[in-house]
Amino acid sequence: MTDITLAPIQPDQPSHLMATYGRQAISFVRGRGAYLYTEDGTEYLDALTGIAVCGLGHAHPVIAEAIAEQAATLVHTSNLFEIPWQTAAAQKLAEVSGMEEIFFSNSGAESNEGAIKIARKFGTQQGVRLPKIIVAEQSFHGRTLATLSATGNKKVQDGFAPLVNDFIRVPFGDVEAIQEAALQHPDIVAILIEPIQGEGGINTAPQGFSYLEEVRNICNQHNWLMMLDEIQTGNGRTGKYFAYQHTNIVPDVLTTAKGLGNGFPVGAVMTQGEAVGLLGPGSHGSTYGGTVLGSRVVYTVIDTIQKENAVENAAVVGRYIVDQLRAQLANKNIQVRGFGMMIGIQLPKDCAELVAIARDQHKLIINVTAGSVVRLLPPINMTQAQADDLLERLVALINNYL
Repeated sequence: MTDITLAPIQPDQPSHLMATYGRQAISFVRGRGAYLYTEDGTEYLDALTGIAVCGLGHAHPVIAEAIAEQAATLVHTSNLFEIPWQTAAAQKLAEVSGMEEIFFSNSGAESNEGAIKIARKFGTQQGVRLPKIIVAEQSFHGRTLATLSATGNKKVQDGFAPLVNDFIRVPFGDVEAIQEAALQHPDIVAILIEPIQGEGGINTAPQGFSYLEEVRNICNQHNWLMMLDEIQTGNGRTGKYFAYQHTNIVPDVLTTAKGLGNGFPVGAVMTQGEAVGLLGPGSHGSTYGGTVLGSRVVYTVIDTIQKENAVENAAVVGRYIVDQLRAQLANKNIQVRGFGMMIGIQLPKDCAELVAIARDQHKLIINVTAGSVVRLLPPINMTQAQADDLLERLVALINNYL
């Protein structure tokens, strides 16, 4: 292998990167499991995993071996040809999701774009001239023009008008608002929601996952497609393979990404029931969607999650973390919510500065979202010993802050 060493970036050296990120002044050169390492070998506990991406941790040996072997064999041929690994990956994903048809994309936003197209196609076939989709306030569905239009965050949308029309916004968890929208807009054809709002602050509906069952009933009543955005909640994150599996319902359209590739960029939009067959040849596509390499990664990630019982581990260890946080911070006027390895700690004041304090003083990588929510997205295969390490650092951080 060619030995390439990157020269350190100098403070006065100009960057040719577009300034779309407010980056932290730190970089990591390697990872192993739940930990990241800087050039000088300093170890950090990663409780964010690339924002819910590396569910099996960093540099998982089985995933790394599959990538290396496939990269040395065949990376890409295009979807003009049969791709056996893509067929195998789709079979695996169908088994764990309960869905029938799968289209592989490159990201969560692309997957949600596919869902929006499916909803419009469905509406058009029903004779609806301008199909509308219900979405939730405080939601996040991506940064493409259609998905940022669906997103319930004005900061994401600022400066990009005119937005894509025909999204009807309702409060998350408010079933009555959905029913009212149905009365006011006879051209609604679908509803797109997250089972748990990740970017919105690890928001769960007041009625819990039974909210999804109520939405399913409404969709059945009005002949709408029920579409779930499980970009962040999928792939074992909540202690079920997909969050909707905490209930007895099945959506018509399901999207996922993030943990699907454990760091490799890949996503999927899946259909069942009335949504099957809506997209045919020429109606959707992607040059890089479902490459040989990407498909093998998906297959290997799902297979590894199954063999390691990582979903069950996420449920057990995630519950342990939540219980310990509630017990150890009982006097701090906080609220801990979430499922599995998707945990939010609502503090009584804005706390964006905790990201830097956690990193610099406790060697802990966390995220703050919605202003005052510490978001934890640890590996779904995190051990209890690693969970105790996380708790020790995090409890000290919050105790010192409040």
